[in-house]
Amino acid sequence: MPAPPMPTPPAHTAPADADALLRLIDEVLRELQPGTVRHASLDSTLDRELGLDSLSRVELLARIERRFGLRLPTEVLVAAETPRELLRAMAQAARAGGDAAAAAASPPPPPSSAPESVIEGAAAALPDSAATLVEVLAWHLARHPERTHVRFLVDDEHAETLSYAQLHAAGVRLAGALVALGVRPGDCVALMLPSGLDFFRCFFAILFAGAVPVPMYPPARPNQIEEHLRRQAGILRNCEARVLITFDRVRPLARMLAGLVPTLAHVSTPAALAAAGSAPQPPLPLRSSALGLIQYTSGSTGDPKGVALSHANLLANIRAWGAAAAVVPQDVCVSWLPLYHDMGLIGTWLGSLYHGCTLVLMSPLDFLARPERWLWAIHRYRGTVTAAPNFAFELCVKRLADTALDGLDLSCWRLAANGAEPVNPDTLARFATAFARYGLDARILTPVYGLAECAVGLCVPPPGRGVVVDRVRRASVRLGGQVEPATAAAATAGPVNASDATPPASAGHAAGTAKAVDTANAAGTASAASAADTLRVVSCGPALPGHALRVVDADGRPLPERTVGAVEFRGPSATAGYYRNPTATAALIRDGWLATGDHGYLADGELYLTGRAKEMIIRAGRNLYPYDLEQAVGELPGVRKGCVAVFGCDTPGEADERLVVVAETRVQDAGARAALEARITAAAMDALGLAPDAVVLAPPHAVLKTSSGKIRRAAIRDAWLAGTLGAPSRAAWLQVLRLQLASLAGRARRAALAVPGRLQAAWAWSAFLLLAPLATLAILTLPRLAQRWAVCHRLARLHARLCGCALRVEGADHLPATGCVLVANHASYIDGLVLAAALPQPVRFVAKAELRDSRLLGPLFERMDTCFVRRFDPGHGVEDADTLAAGAGTGAPLLFFAEGTFSARPGLQAFRLGAFQSAARQGLPVVPVALAGTRAVLPDGSWQPRPGALTVTICAPHAPAGEDWHDLLALRDAVRADILTHCGEDDATRR
Repeated sequence: MPAPPMPTPPAHTAPADADALLRLIDEVLRELQPGTVRHASLDSTLDRELGLDSLSRVELLARIERRFGLRLPTEVLVAAETPRELLRAMAQAARAGGDAAAAAASPPPPPSSAPESVIEGAAAALPDSAATLVEVLAWHLARHPERTHVRFLVDDEHAETLSYAQLHAAGVRLAGALVALGVRPGDCVALMLPSGLDFFRCFFAILFAGAVPVPMYPPARPNQIEEHLRRQAGILRNCEARVLITFDRVRPLARMLAGLVPTLAHVSTPAALAAAGSAPQPPLPLRSSALGLIQYTSGSTGDPKGVALSHANLLANIRAWGAAAAVVPQDVCVSWLPLYHDMGLIGTWLGSLYHGCTLVLMSPLDFLARPERWLWAIHRYRGTVTAAPNFAFELCVKRLADTALDGLDLSCWRLAANGAEPVNPDTLARFATAFARYGLDARILTPVYGLAECAVGLCVPPPGRGVVVDRVRRASVRLGGQVEPATAAAATAGPVNASDATPPASAGHAAGTAKAVDTANAAGTASAASAADTLRVVSCGPALPGHALRVVDADGRPLPERTVGAVEFRGPSATAGYYRNPTATAALIRDGWLATGDHGYLADGELYLTGRAKEMIIRAGRNLYPYDLEQAVGELPGVRKGCVAVFGCDTPGEADERLVVVAETRVQDAGARAALEARITAAAMDALGLAPDAVVLAPPHAVLKTSSGKIRRAAIRDAWLAGTLGAPSRAAWLQVLRLQLASLAGRARRAALAVPGRLQAAWAWSAFLLLAPLATLAILTLPRLAQRWAVCHRLARLHARLCGCALRVEGADHLPATGCVLVANHASYIDGLVLAAALPQPVRFVAKAELRDSRLLGPLFERMDTCFVRRFDPGHGVEDADTLAAGAGTGAPLLFFAEGTFSARPGLQAFRLGAFQSAARQGLPVVPVALAGTRAVLPDGSWQPRPGALTVTICAPHAPAGEDWHDLLALRDAVRADILTHCGEDDATRR
């Protein structure tokens, strides 16, 4: 995709030098810190010493590009820690970029003639019958395998594509590598990957292996590495992940998690998995009730909790959202949202997968560095559907409102969902005004509401309606209170236009309610007094189809409309609870209704949110929410916008909470700080009519945030009470060292806990090495099979006792005195040894022909009258079957492992028909033999046996009814049913 236009630099820009860069940084610092003098050096740290956060870096990056005519890679936002590193990146960009002026003057990309989905012939049908995400992919694979599913924009010039066939093929290949690492059905596998095609491949590989994906966000900055990895270690411990898939830059650091997470056995990368050369793993059958993913909450109000979402939950939400938003296969979704977050993962990707829409994806860093890329991608690919949090629309306005984007055409855009954080109607009004000249229809702006506990979406207004705002008296918005309309004067506050007078019928206009559709044409504001008494609450729309909302009081009693209370919901998208967290689950669900943790009210069936329950502050008998005050304080000169936290703090012996305002600032002068504190107090009086009990001016980065940018008020309150708020972060090397020491301690504990098991395994192998020569001598020297078997039988039983494995044999009287065929399940390498210990009379194992070729084992198997078959040679298959049938009626009974081989996955596999054909041809009964416990004693992929209970159940014989096809199937099914009853495993063919 051609680069979007950027300001044209001078025709002959001189090479960037250190002095010019430092002067530019000082210029940014003076604007950020008015009244202070601070000079950058080449080795000043951008964050700790200069106080440049992510948004400040974005501004600096834009100015560097304009000033020097360069185009820097977006990775510089994260990777560069000092001006010296910026200078190095600039030099590399100058060498690689050629004539920057020519690149900047590139014409805007022309729009496609039609959405890509239409060009590629999308069908109108949807996978309505699919019960799992795996079946959804299979549905598309069967109909349009080569159609583009995802287009990932690597940079302005390059894009990578992924078709449904490529996604399936990569998933099968990587699933085999996961199985080789020991991943079992139901295991959790963590994904810590940046946006890119590898995420999609690995996600489906996990599903194909029968495991559960757990998306996690990668570390953003070196100075946050310790806190980040410790939080991620908590997630990994909770889900008991066996494997973490990450990328090369993070892998060395992620290895330290192994010492903090007892279950974590492997840290790998997509490239390493692909290079493993493991056998492909076709998708395992899954039930709709199986977990499709575990979505850990962001932790804005407490510790992260894992929301367990089944395939049924995910598909119910995707289908309901698609119906409410009128999504069709011809839509094109354009997104920069991170894939570890529910809106990016479920709302955009999995929703696009289900509906067959092409997903055009870019990195979140690409959007932050140059928000115009999002708009140009919509233009280029004729995007129709997007989703983003409120700050994204604000960033576009701030960075692009005064920038000429000649040629940009946004007329294709039909739905812009705004969610994941409080929706500011002013932001959307400014956005609509700024981009109306590019064909943007203000009615596409759609506030939505959702939460991880409902997969992602819960409420969405009718598409194309616009933003509906309820203007109410601020004092009436209290728990249990009836929300009252604002006065006529106050009702005019905020964005208004002619459409306010006649809102559309779909707005649910209630009698006496000042409700409006806010669009682009902002007018004036009311008096400060009127505005202070007015609260504008945005409608999030009705509940999704098939879902229900209610607002209740503290006792769970439903409240009438326009009464503020706790918001609850139910529906097919609702999670069954938090993963391995019964306490939190019990607090979430009451009488089938799930608590959202939000307060709000219903009006005409639509939801109006007033705030988070855990963030409500009780002060002077009033229920206060922090958002309006945080926004007002953030607008004050000297305060870092978006870096304000307001919270309540319990006071011993008092019913009211203390009202605390924490605001980040770079102001250092004592007089200026005192004046800023006074302005913050005045802002609180204007917004709430109350003065804060404490105003805390904190240094940059003191206001903690989640991965999705939400303010962690509870964590900030705890840090303030502990006196650690704004404490300087440790150097990156010290954080790594502390993590390494913690990891080493964890590894030492794991090693100590593993010592008894390793000693036990060493004892088991020592006993085997002691007894094996005796068995070998008997097999090679004793003349009759019965004698050889008797010795091996006694030695096998002795070995079981020495290893601490209690062997119980049930139904021995079912063994016929004359000829028969034995059929057993196969779960472990020790199955043959256990059968030798359990069966007192000789049997002849049917084994793979490869064993006969072994110099060590071949002679021993032949002396035990083993029958060999060529498993992968169809030309000899009939010959082997005839030989087995002929020999079944002579000598010792044949014993078949009817599954053919065993795998690491628990569960009884399908049975082959060879054993039943041999029995039918000779008219011999088939005796089912069920082994239980062998998989636990020595699982596949492990050579460390452990003590355990072993049971061999010999079931009653089944006589064959005949030799035709249906008779063989009936005999097989009867024998398999007996073994399934006694083997202690489920039916793998019915998952």
